[in-house]
Amino acid sequence: MAIGSGLGAQLGIAAESSYGTFVAPTRFLEFTKESLALKKTTAQSAGIAAGRLLPLSSRRVVTRKEVTGSIELEIANKGMGLLLQALMGTSVTPVQQATSTAYLQTHTLASTAGKSLTIQKGVPLTTGVVTDKTFLGCKVTSGEFSCGLGEMLTGTFEFDGKDCDEGQTLAAASYSNMAPFHFGQMALKSGTFGSETALDGIRKVSVKIERPQDTERFYANQSALKKEPVENDQVKITGSLESDYVATTLDDLHTSDGVTSLVWEFVGPIIQSTYAETFRITLPAVKLDEGPPVVDGFGIIKPTFNFTGLFDGTNQPKIEYMSTDTTV
Repeated sequence: MAIGSGLGAQLGIAAESSYGTFVAPTRFLEFTKESLALKKTTAQSAGIAAGRLLPLSSRRVVTRKEVTGSIELEIANKGMGLLLQALMGTSVTPVQQATSTAYLQTHTLASTAGKSLTIQKGVPLTTGVVTDKTFLGCKVTSGEFSCGLGEMLTGTFEFDGKDCDEGQTLAAASYSNMAPFHFGQMALKSGTFGSETALDGIRKVSVKIERPQDTERFYANQSALKKEPVENDQVKITGSLESDYVATTLDDLHTSDGVTSLVWEFVGPIIQSTYAETFRITLPAVKLDEGPPVVDGFGIIKPTFNFTGLFDGTNQPKIEYMSTDTTV
């Protein structure tokens, strides 16, 4: 019997071949929270009619529709490729590592034009019947990753979408055995690009990648729906490093406004041969904005350094993802 609560909910996703055109979900996400919803703009007639004390219901109209919201989840060792591709923009084909069952996805920063998702949400009634809400034309507007002491690696993806279709057949959810990346697998390195070395004292890291887009593309002849958003600003990459003050490496970079390459990675169990489950963010050029150490008590000094990711003139930021997934 189906469960009439959030325990019976599901989220399935698929890459669209064209913006806003339904594709049946092929991946199902284990998520912790979501807020995807149809947003509508209405207009109500205020015309005077003799003796009418309330506006007439037929004179309220829907002038535009769109989808907004986010998905929060743990970043797992399988099934993350579609979200990463929609965030970063590159069309990725997983590359088999030698003859092993390990496949590497390299998501290099690129334009997100043409990268949209169908996201199908199953919402249970108390009877156990699961209702369908299928969101079309979902484009990732930002992705934020975070992990600290004692935590799992989590991600929050924000979306802008075209429409909500409640007439699709709810796909049967299926899940493979997945495990989240976590603090015990975490490493942070800095230095010259390609030869970064481990940073000591790091307690928590967060990285946010924003993909600004013009989401107001509402025109005549579109039935109150938008056309695909267009990128209208440069990518914004920001983050923070929470640490104990064990060395002056970051402090010196803040003082000098020096540039460093930053590699944040999680390396899990071996898949086969020497190839391990991996999630890695590489930011080739980072500058520290604020966070010089201050003394505010008797304990260890714990500065938090905020940073901005920039372009080094040659190498683009990228996310590498090693798993057993043979397709994105």
